[in-house]
Amino acid sequence: MLIELAHFCLILAFAISIVQMIVPLVGAHKNWRGWMALAEPAATSQVILVGFAFAVLTWAFVVSDFSVQLVYLNSHTDKPLIYKISGVWGNHEGSLLLWVLILAIFGACAAWFGDDLPARLKARVLAVQAAVSVAFYAFIIFTSNPFVRLEFAPLNGRDLNPLLQDPGLAFHPPLLYLGYVGLSMTFSFAVAALIEGKVDAAWGRWVRPWTLAAWMFLTVGIALGSWWAYYELGWGGFWFWDPVENASFMPWLFAAALLHSAIVVEKREALKSWTILLAILAFGFSLLGTFIVRSGVLTSVHAFANDPERGVYILAIMVIFTGGSLALFAIRSAALEAKGAFGIVSRESALVLNNILLAVSAFVVFIGTMWPLIAEMATGRVLSVGPPFFNAAFTPFMIALALALPIGSMLAWKRGSIKRTAKSLVGWAVLAVAIGLLAYAVQTGRSALGPVGMALGVWVVGGALTDLWSRTGRGGVPDRVRRLRRLPRADWGKALAHFGIGVTFLGVAGILARETEDIRVAQIGESYQVGAYEVTLADVRQERGPNYVTTIADVAIERGGQSYVLQPEKRFYPVAQMPTTEAAIRNGFLRDVYAVIGDPQEGGGYAVRLYIKPLANWIWGGCILMALGGLLSLSDRRLRVAAGAAKAKTVPAE
Repeated sequence: MLIELAHFCLILAFAISIVQMIVPLVGAHKNWRGWMALAEPAATSQVILVGFAFAVLTWAFVVSDFSVQLVYLNSHTDKPLIYKISGVWGNHEGSLLLWVLILAIFGACAAWFGDDLPARLKARVLAVQAAVSVAFYAFIIFTSNPFVRLEFAPLNGRDLNPLLQDPGLAFHPPLLYLGYVGLSMTFSFAVAALIEGKVDAAWGRWVRPWTLAAWMFLTVGIALGSWWAYYELGWGGFWFWDPVENASFMPWLFAAALLHSAIVVEKREALKSWTILLAILAFGFSLLGTFIVRSGVLTSVHAFANDPERGVYILAIMVIFTGGSLALFAIRSAALEAKGAFGIVSRESALVLNNILLAVSAFVVFIGTMWPLIAEMATGRVLSVGPPFFNAAFTPFMIALALALPIGSMLAWKRGSIKRTAKSLVGWAVLAVAIGLLAYAVQTGRSALGPVGMALGVWVVGGALTDLWSRTGRGGVPDRVRRLRRLPRADWGKALAHFGIGVTFLGVAGILARETEDIRVAQIGESYQVGAYEVTLADVRQERGPNYVTTIADVAIERGGQSYVLQPEKRFYPVAQMPTTEAAIRNGFLRDVYAVIGDPQEGGGYAVRLYIKPLANWIWGGCILMALGGLLSLSDRRLRVAAGAAKAKTVPAE
């Protein structure tokens, strides 16, 4: 009965979203306050109804109610509780329900915390957000119903994809969806502004927290996915330019550009049209990512749906919202007159350069991701675009961005001086070059990317520290330290995020410059040397887990008198009839030792892979610092939703 009630609540939420889409929009046009006020209770009702439906589906997974088709297809009684819960979104239908729940939550937050928004703008924002919800409610109800019952309940389920039975993947999709759907709020603000025909400093202040939150969630979600690929897939890499990896990376790049562009709107009332366009593109690429993951048009280890018919629905949603908003942008962009003027050398210009580099790099990723599909449609030939293309085409933009970042963030508004700004960074520039040359001298490969990355990482880290210190003014060190503690959280958040970018550069460069890889067939008891490490395959044995059988190896590692044992596994899940690789990693601040056990060989022994990965954890540590910087900035009172914004009425263009 609860399942049917949850299905009814989902349909009721769909009906309410239709009302919320139409009535407040008409009310804003006619200036009928009663009609505009309807948006708030409608948004609250949606989140209650969808929240109930999601809770019921979660309960069905927890208690293994196999009369529900979705539970039967994605769960099993022997599965640990955490994976029963993550099984709710480890499939197409359940993840789509999570998607509409997050849509409803964001809409409700705008209703609850947007008291300082002008009534008309708030009504239009909530109406546009409801329009997005309508599209996804229709998608889930008519094509992807998660509450379908089976006529006869089986005794057990078919289990969740073993690759998804992992703590990293349990939290990775919800965080990504918070980022994807968070960009729907910036989209709603952009479309509402286009309808009104007005974008001003207050609008920039209102849209920044939503963009910052979405970017922050995307950062953590992407980092979790990269970390999962690193330790779970067993190939030792952190990024493979997989289509689904790219699908989340493109909105992240646009969100970063939008975040910086909104600053210019808020501070200088410039780049208005460009900021609106970025908001549309960021959400458009979120929809594109959804299409890639769920349509099956591109093959990926991360994709969990392979249904071209459903892909057509998502494509239609993407065309309607992205195409419609771009058409509205073309019609109304003339009304978005920029007011602030600035010189070629200024922080505004630096942010424009930042936007160009981020946007162009996102389009490079888009071309590389979609080119196999386009080529197959045009020529009938199956092509693949791999890391060599992305490394060659994408890397130059990131190098340029890293070079410009420290100077650009320290330039004065309106008119600055490169000479005066660069003078304070000379020491860091010298140190960066020295570190780069040292990395080149000791690297194991001949690629220049490792040393260049090292130099850029030091340069960006030094720039972030110098920028923060420069905000304390002049005087003695004790006085400046006291002023440093009193700086706004937004300043600390900016510095921490930029510092995190530099740390990630260092992590990537460390692996590129000094990674050691050894792949061989080893006999039990055999010892061999890998770099400075003595490796021994001590034992291989069979064991049984909760819902799998596993082959566990004991790989003894010794270096400089210190020894430890790594235990990589090769698991097999009988219900899903699928093997997985569980790498064993000795995490360290300066390096990871990474071991993988392979299949037994015909001549005896086992395939063993061992990697020494310098600074590997700095990659994800830098991502964590970036996200913490975003969180710190978001906690600044000035950046909360509509905080400090003028309450003056926004007069729409007639």
